[in-house]
Amino acid sequence: MKYKDKTVWITGASSGIGEALAREFTRQGAGVILSARNTEKLEKLANELAVISKTKPGIVELDLENNQSINNAVTHVKNNYDKVDILVNNAGISQRSLVIETPVEIDRKVFEINFFGTITLTKALLPYMIASGGGQIVVMSSVVGKFGFPLRSAYSASKHALHGFFDTLRSELSKQNIKVTIVCPGRILTNVSINAITKDGTAYGKMDEGQARGLPADVFARRLLRAIRKGRKEIATGGKEVLMVYIRRFLPWLYYIMASKVKPT
Repeated sequence: MKYKDKTVWITGASSGIGEALAREFTRQGAGVILSARNTEKLEKLANELAVISKTKPGIVELDLENNQSINNAVTHVKNNYDKVDILVNNAGISQRSLVIETPVEIDRKVFEINFFGTITLTKALLPYMIASGGGQIVVMSSVVGKFGFPLRSAYSASKHALHGFFDTLRSELSKQNIKVTIVCPGRILTNVSINAITKDGTAYGKMDEGQARGLPADVFARRLLRAIRKGRKEIATGGKEVLMVYIRRFLPWLYYIMASKVKPT
């Protein structure tokens, strides 16, 4: 098995990409630690995965908006596992609101979860990972971590910030055997748009049309595990929307023309 004897800690594992990654890592022989706020969903998933692996995955409650929750989770993992080979920073929240209508409190909430929660968890675990001989940090960004997109200002900005932070982390800790893989998914078929936060803090409650046609999460998970195994520094995968990443990089004039025609819906 490709990930046999590896311990993988996955945040945001109760649904969507995180759940799909948990299933695929388990199929490929890894021992997984599942984290999210909803422990009932984690318990159900853990029981299903136990049928595959014959060993029930660990469950660690985690709320990235709460520093005490993060510290408690890291302490639990340190006390109960010999090592963490791979940390998958997958938990996060999306957004659907116009800049001019969005209170800064909503922007702060998105950053608190997507950026500050992620780096707080990473910083807390890193000394333990280094002391165990190294490991790999996987960071879930987005194609809109490469360029802005209507209705996703704070979300896009939080993902941009992850790139700056984890590119720096990679360069600082390469000699300590810490690898970093930044992942830029396009449209993946999950409930991310349904759960996205709006200008008044409520859930968007709708499936985006593009999301509904997105790449199945299990297909995405298999692609990502290949990239992690190869030690890829960055990967962008999804549908045709991923082409915008390369258009932005190599044909910026064309990107700006295309971006100007995108409707904020």
